[in-house]
Amino acid sequence: MPTPIRSFDGHNDTLLRLLRSTSDDPIGEFLAGGPKGHIDLPKAESGHFVGGFFALYSPSTTAPTNFSNMTGDGYALEMPPRLTLGEAQPPIFAMIATLRRLIRRSNGRVSICTSSAEIEAAIDRHSLAVVLHLEGADAIDEDLHLLEVLYAAGLRSLGPVWSRNNTFGSGVPFHFPAGPDLGDGLTAAGRRLVEACNDLKIMIDLSHITEKGFFDVAELSKHPLVATHSNAHALCPSPRNLTDRQLDAIRESGGMVGLNFATCFLRSDGHMRPDTPIDLMVRQLDYLLEKLGENHVGLGSDFDGAVVPEEIGSAAGLGTLYAALERHGYSRGLLIKIGSTNWIDVIKRTIG
Repeated sequence: MPTPIRSFDGHNDTLLRLLRSTSDDPIGEFLAGGPKGHIDLPKAESGHFVGGFFALYSPSTTAPTNFSNMTGDGYALEMPPRLTLGEAQPPIFAMIATLRRLIRRSNGRVSICTSSAEIEAAIDRHSLAVVLHLEGADAIDEDLHLLEVLYAAGLRSLGPVWSRNNTFGSGVPFHFPAGPDLGDGLTAAGRRLVEACNDLKIMIDLSHITEKGFFDVAELSKHPLVATHSNAHALCPSPRNLTDRQLDAIRESGGMVGLNFATCFLRSDGHMRPDTPIDLMVRQLDYLLEKLGENHVGLGSDFDGAVVPEEIGSAAGLGTLYAALERHGYSRGLLIKIGSTNWIDVIKRTIG
């Protein structure tokens, strides 16, 4: 019997889920497993989910986005206002603290990793490999003092914006159907942020940024262009998905795209529905592979942050996707690349 395919994931919101948990002991539930959430240790072990980029995110304190409105013939969700530093920073600190406590209680079963070598070592010793990612730089001051602090805490990946605008640039809102040219690009502060990330070897994630911002980063970045959790706009016309022009730029840079499992970025109607067929994921991967090549496509599940196809359900169900891809004609070597080694390679070429 062949060894199961391992998955290293481009994006999840598990730390936010733990922060928002009403449980008396969310860390204990993560370690022991349970019905809540897409990722916990037993689900990860069952699905051979070996690690990924775990997002830090500052939720809006007023007028949160109502994702249940992603229905009908089209929609344009109202985006929340910008956060102040006083609003944005405490959740980031709390999520890092939660992760540190989780690592201490895991007895070696969870590790923060800051390089490809550390990721590979963690996987070899059966420890969940966590790379810290900041989804939207709302918590970072314009002087970039907190960037240095977060780097010291293990941050190695950063998206300048979430879909909500901030001092560094503009994000694409949740509209459908629409293209990604829906706002301005990087601000002067955003350009300084990208240059600082170049110096620190922090990966820049382009998943939530406008088309103008995407190409601003492409102009400034010294590293491969990466979209950790986005799909092809040609198949699902959400502004969160990537146009062929953007995919061309990623390919030319030797970059990477992680397939987003969120059903609103898979379906041609843009709806969030758990009964979305897994065939739409296969179709997206076919297209991304055609545009990018087999060394530049991986997974970016958006687990714990979105509705995913019920056939997969959680990290425990990742084998269902690989089985579908194998039936579709994907070789084992290609599945291994998509599952984990493509991500580890681009990390090695960016972070070290």
